[in-house]
Amino acid sequence: ELDDQGMVFDFGHVKKQIKQIIDEELDHRFVISAQAKNLEVKQDKGVCELNWKNVMGSYQHISPESAVLVLDVKTINTKTVAAYLETIILNALPDNVSKVELSLSEEHIDGAYYHYSHGLKKHDGNCQRIVHGHRSKIEIFENHQRNFDLEDYWAACFRNIYIGTQEDIVEEFDIDGKAHVTFAYRAQQGKFSVTLPAKRVYLIDSDSTVELIAQHVALRCKEMKPANHYRVNAYEGVGKGSIAVSK
Repeated sequence: ELDDQGMVFDFGHVKKQIKQIIDEELDHRFVISAQAKNLEVKQDKGVCELNWKNVMGSYQHISPESAVLVLDVKTINTKTVAAYLETIILNALPDNVSKVELSLSEEHIDGAYYHYSHGLKKHDGNCQRIVHGHRSKIEIFENHQRNFDLEDYWAACFRNIYIGTQEDIVEEFDIDGKAHVTFAYRAQQGKFSVTLPAKRVYLIDSDSTVELIAQHVALRCKEMKPANHYRVNAYEGVGKGSIAVSK
């Protein structure tokens, strides 16, 4: 229904208020299905602990509650997330708004892309939250020509992987004969840790900002063929990222 201004809802508020809700509910949070197999959820004094297992091994995620979203759905996808957000958004809108429909879509990426998660302990924003993810394209130029084979190689290296920082490792051990690694750090928002199978980890010596990831890829390419020139365009989200050049 129209309000006393003759409007349904001021679009300026749509852009600000609804975007803020979406950012607070989803952005840089670890989103998991409450119906995930073998999942145990413990919440106490503002801390959320998640434990589960699959064929790869055992997992544990500990962080402030604000960094986790457990949805009571079978699968996390665009439809289930949209349905959740529709309810949250509607509750925040004026009474004259009776229904909200939200459409979400994945970014269409032509060519190779990586799909990794990480955490940045030094970041003063939500990037400090451990195991937040990115799905972005990568472009690699070898001697100023696109090398699609290299792009596919690095996309495979960073597919469904946690990019861990060497100095954040606090424990390495076996569970049922499978190697596992625990990463932990304290950041501005609190203590964060994750334990996961070593096969789900790609380890680097530095922090895992997109700038340092791009630099890492460029240097590794250079190590394989020292005489060649490399440029890596590592994206992080839509239309942003980092460029690294190894001459």
